[in-house]
Amino acid sequence: MNIREAEAQWQGSLKEGSGRLRLGSGVFEGGYSFPSRFENGPGTNPEELIAAAHAGCFSMALSAILGSSGHVPVRIHTVAKVHLGTSTAGPTLTRIDLETEAEVPGLASEEFQRFAQSAKATCLVSRALAGVADIRLKADLVTAAAAEK
Repeated sequence: MNIREAEAQWQGSLKEGSGRLRLGSGVFEGGYSFPSRFENGPGTNPEELIAAAHAGCFSMALSAILGSSGHVPVRIHTVAKVHLGTSTAGPTLTRIDLETEAEVPGLASEEFQRFAQSAKATCLVSRALAGVADIRLKADLVTAAAAEK
């Protein structure tokens, strides 16, 4: 079993402090702060990293599902938008929008929609985020000509 890790260090109070996030692989290290998380300040935030993980996981899950059905995708591009709102518990991930576009030769749109919904339901990050009440999917199948535009 693989174990992945990341680390965070925080210094100071919530609003005036700052921190650093570092992935265990070393491919990313960056600063975060109250403004980068709850406003539009510079730096990253945990929600942005969740969005990256979800987009990557969903794209790989969709590729696996398509491939196991005999449809090898030329390309899959996914954007995940994590909405940070509030609830009675405090700050909460209220919604995630997955927007994916894939080029898959010889695949009908209706079949692609079924595969995309299956990837959304089975992607391990989607399953890990089961506490998010609303995960939406917009999936577009494009032709090679449309992908070149």
